[in-house]
Amino acid sequence: MTSPRADARSLTGVSETALLTLKVRATEAARDDRIIDDPVAVDLVDAIDFDFAKFGFVGRQDMALRALAFDKQTRRYLRDHPAATVVALAEGLQTSFYRLDNGDVGHEFRWHTVDLPPITALREKLLPPSERVTVSAQSALDYSWMDAVDASEGVFITAEGLLMYLQPTEAMGLITECARRFPGGQLMFDLPPYWFAWWARKGLLRPSLRYKVPPMPFSLSVAAAADLVNTVPGVRAAHDVPMPTGRGSVLNALLWAAHRLPLLDPVRPVLTRLEFG
Repeated sequence: MTSPRADARSLTGVSETALLTLKVRATEAARDDRIIDDPVAVDLVDAIDFDFAKFGFVGRQDMALRALAFDKQTRRYLRDHPAATVVALAEGLQTSFYRLDNGDVGHEFRWHTVDLPPITALREKLLPPSERVTVSAQSALDYSWMDAVDASEGVFITAEGLLMYLQPTEAMGLITECARRFPGGQLMFDLPPYWFAWWARKGLLRPSLRYKVPPMPFSLSVAAAADLVNTVPGVRAAHDVPMPTGRGSVLNALLWAAHRLPLLDPVRPVLTRLEFG
């Protein structure tokens, strides 16, 4: 007997974007020429009751490439700190833990999910359980989640698809508090370029007639992200992370040029890894 699908139709606003990123990633993972191996994401889409068609065209690589970039940097940290804790802020329906656990970094690392109760309830119902995964069912802006993180073996914090939806003071406050609380740890985040965030704030980003991307109050230029080493106490290094290779020579040429030509810095997304001192 087939189990009933989990109802996700009540998710709205920023929480609903978790379903969009899941669908885009799962669509890519289901291709024969996939750039990301993510069977858990494919299974999740099949297990969720939601009108994914409202998102319009989802045959795109951007969210899979972003996930691969976060995976690569997380894996890099775990190779040096194999028993570290990875904290996934506003994790949504990301499946990073399962991709990394099936990789080459061993099985000592621990995982801490931080997200709102409707999302964590979905994750608990649908995802394979692990004794190495703990959950804080709350906003990332409620800093009490930090008290539940064991930082003794190192901490790598991911804010994948989060900071752009926060107010500037909230986003900078979160970065600052992470730097203060987790010396020796690292934080990775992504942000859209200013023009993209402006379109979202004006309600102009509509992948379909039935879906509008939520407003994005926060963005940083590539230069401003690099300057966090000077503006945020406790940040000792800021790294501009390149996007991994995708599918298609034209796309890869654009990615190569965007990361290496300073002229394109104002129009490309920000992908930054911070080291805390």
